[in-house]
Amino acid sequence: MTVCAIEMTTTTAFTIAADGSYAARLAGEGDALYAERWTLAGPEAYAVPLPLAQPEEADSEVLPLADGRVLIHRRVAERHAFALLYPTGAEAGPSTGELQLGGVEAQEGVRVRLLPPCPAAAGAFALAAEDTVTTVWQVTGGPSGPRPVARIPGRCSGGVWLDRAGRLLALDRELEGITKAVAVDLGSGGVSPLLQITEDSDDRLLLADPDSGLLLIRSDAPGTARLGWGVLGSSLPVRFPECLARLGDARPFAVQPGQSLMPETCGVALRLPEGDIGLWRPADRRVFRLAAPTGWLGGSGLWSAQGRLHLPYATPEVPCGMVGLNLPLSPPPPVTPVAPEPATPTAPRPVPLQQAPLAGR
Repeated sequence: MTVCAIEMTTTTAFTIAADGSYAARLAGEGDALYAERWTLAGPEAYAVPLPLAQPEEADSEVLPLADGRVLIHRRVAERHAFALLYPTGAEAGPSTGELQLGGVEAQEGVRVRLLPPCPAAAGAFALAAEDTVTTVWQVTGGPSGPRPVARIPGRCSGGVWLDRAGRLLALDRELEGITKAVAVDLGSGGVSPLLQITEDSDDRLLLADPDSGLLLIRSDAPGTARLGWGVLGSSLPVRFPECLARLGDARPFAVQPGQSLMPETCGVALRLPEGDIGLWRPADRRVFRLAAPTGWLGGSGLWSAQGRLHLPYATPEVPCGMVGLNLPLSPPPPVTPVAPEPATPTAPRPVPLQQAPLAGR
């Protein structure tokens, strides 16, 4: 058994696998909660409940894996336990199989949460953060049970994958009261700066697309916290479009893949403060506002490479549904695509912002 001090965070409502094949959430009502897996790869979405003899606690976390199993993270007495759930057949009807992965001891002062699904089949990872150091744990895909793969000085939050190999992970690290995004190489355990905007600004990475290198950033370098965008490995500064500044505390939750070397053409979906959806691409000077579908599992969605956004929803009439939206076309001004330089496996280049324009595109 691996020992670590951990305090659990709240669960994510709905999580989609990195390849878009499956999703998972805690379903049910009141105290009768259970893991539920959605299959998204077929002609239409369908859900498979994964209940066990004992209901799940509301603070449990679930994460879909590309092989169809669901990782669950539970607080059990003085331990944090990890297990894989999967549907299985039986003479009495469908049932749920469970494979225990081991766990870690719980102590005061450290928080843990599952990181977003890894783009590769390397496994699933968790983040355990305390005031002075943060540990990245590999929960699945290792030789036996959870194991630490990187230790980062400082308290880290966030978690964005920078490559499709599942090796480069961006974290928002707080040191001496200032938060900067750093890149962690899970192969070597090395840590390198990713966002270096000003010395005293808080610079967080919210979302990244490994295909185009597009980065969605929130920074207070312009004077107040604003959304901006840049390109991984580019020498150009981050830009802070005025159309994004008018959105307030909007949260990007999905970015269009498959736009290799064309970050300006990537569609970005944002959850707006009032609960609606904003659709935007860097080449545009406007954000398209759309009403969220009834029952939207807010903050989640999946772009196709063709530019269609798929949003999960659940209502009493349709307990498992996906609705598709197209990004409206608007004639953008002429732009010159910025080709990102390939990120090295050990030290992605920082995104500079010393002379960044605070308005415009």
